[in-house]
Amino acid sequence: MTGTNDMLLKASSFSVVVFLLIVNIWLILRQLNTTQCNLDGIYYQGYVNLQQESQKKPRKHIAEPLQARPEQVVREYEVNEVLQTGFNVSFDLGRWDKARLYKMYDFVYVGRDFAKLSKQFTVCLATQSSIERIESIVAMSQQWSGPISAALYAAGDDEYYLLHWYIEFLKKCFVHVGKKIAFHLAVPRARMPGGKYPDILKKLHKTEYKCIDYVKVLKEILQLRSAETVKWRTTALYPQNHLRNLARRNCQNLHVFLIDVDIIPSSKMAEHVDSFLKSPRAKCQEKCAYVIPTYELDERTDFPKNKSDLIRLKRKGLAQAFHHKIFIYNQYATNFTRWESFMDVTDGNVVISHEVTNFEFLYEPFYVAPDTVPEHDERFLGYGYTRNTQVYETFVAGYKFQVLSPVFTIHWGMVGRNGRPAWRERQNSMNRQRFEVFKREVFARYRRDPLKMMH
Repeated sequence: MTGTNDMLLKASSFSVVVFLLIVNIWLILRQLNTTQCNLDGIYYQGYVNLQQESQKKPRKHIAEPLQARPEQVVREYEVNEVLQTGFNVSFDLGRWDKARLYKMYDFVYVGRDFAKLSKQFTVCLATQSSIERIESIVAMSQQWSGPISAALYAAGDDEYYLLHWYIEFLKKCFVHVGKKIAFHLAVPRARMPGGKYPDILKKLHKTEYKCIDYVKVLKEILQLRSAETVKWRTTALYPQNHLRNLARRNCQNLHVFLIDVDIIPSSKMAEHVDSFLKSPRAKCQEKCAYVIPTYELDERTDFPKNKSDLIRLKRKGLAQAFHHKIFIYNQYATNFTRWESFMDVTDGNVVISHEVTNFEFLYEPFYVAPDTVPEHDERFLGYGYTRNTQVYETFVAGYKFQVLSPVFTIHWGMVGRNGRPAWRERQNSMNRQRFEVFKREVFARYRRDPLKMMH
C-alpha cells in the first residue's frame, strides 16, 4: 500500500511540474506577443520616446522584420546612440570644392552591408537629397537591392542635427536603410554647422513617434528649424551637381546609376541590370550609356509590378512619360512609344530595346554607365542646366545612349504644366549664361560639335 501511495505521489508531483512548465511557456509567449506588435504581417510598430530611450540600456531586437511591400518594411524603433553626437564628422576637416563654397565629408555613415554589396554587384546607385525629400530614400532602398551611395545636404546646426536624427530614425525603422546605404555630407561655407546642438531640437526628446508615420514625422521635425535657417534656404542655391559628384565618387563599382532621390527603380532592377552588364548582351563596341525609361505615376495607384502593368496604367491615364507635360524635351529622345511596343522575352531578362537616334540638347535621361563618364560641372548651381549639361558632354565624348527593357523607374505624382516660380527662372537664366562658357570648353576638350552648338 505504501508503495502505491509513493507512486501516486510521484505521479502527482510530475503532473504539477508539467503543468507549471506549460503555464510558464504560455506566459512567456504572451509576454512576447505584447511587446511585439505586428500589423497585417508588415509592420513591427514601435513608438519613439527619446526622453525615455536615453535612460534605457540597449536590448536585442525581438525579431527581424518581414520583407513585404516596397516602402513598408518597419521594425520596432530602438535608440542606442547618443542623439547629440551627430554624424561621424569633424567640421575642422573635410574637403572643399574648387570654389571653396561647400565642404564635403565622405562616408559619414556606412551601411553594414555596403562593402559586401559593392563586391557582389557591378553597378551602384548614386543619389542626392536635402532634408526636405530624404524620406523618399525608404522606397528607393527597398526597391534597389545593390549598394547605394547617398549625398546629403545640410545648412547650419539645426538642419545638420535634424538630418542626423531622421537618418537614425529611418535606420532603426527600416532595416534596409541601415544595411545598404553609405551616406555622405555636404555643407555650405556660408552656413557651416559648428557642432553645437541647438536648444530648440531638445523637443525631440519629449515626443513619441511611430515608425509607420515616417513621412509625417519628417514634416513635423522640419518645423523645428530656426526661422533664420528657413529664410537662408529660400534664397540659397542648392548645389545639385556637387552632391551628384559626391555620391558618385563614393560608389565602389565599375558602373553607376545616378538618379534623384524621388526616382524609384522597378522591382529587382539591381539584379536584372547586374546580370545584363555581366552578360554578352551588354558588350559595347563603343562607349555606351544605358537609358532607363522614367514615368510619372498617379499617386492613387499601386506601384507597377512589371512593364506590362506600367503600360496598362499608362493606357488608363494613370502614368505618363517623365516631365511629359511640363517639358517634353526632357525625356523625348528616349522614344517611349518604341520602348512600350518592344516585345520582351521575359520580365527579368534585360536587353537593349533600341538606340537613341534623335539626341537633342536638353535631353536628360537617367542612365546606367561606366564610372568613366564626365562628372557634373559644379559651376551650375541651383536649377537649370545641371543634369542636361552632363548628358550633353557625355554625348559629345562619344557615348551611345541605348534604352534598356523591361526595367524602368517611377516618379510618384503626375506633374502638370504650372508656372515656373520667379526664383527658379532667375537661377535658370544665370545658368544659361554659364552654359555659353561651358559649351566652348566642351568643344575645346573633344574637338567635336555634333549638335552644332558653336554656330
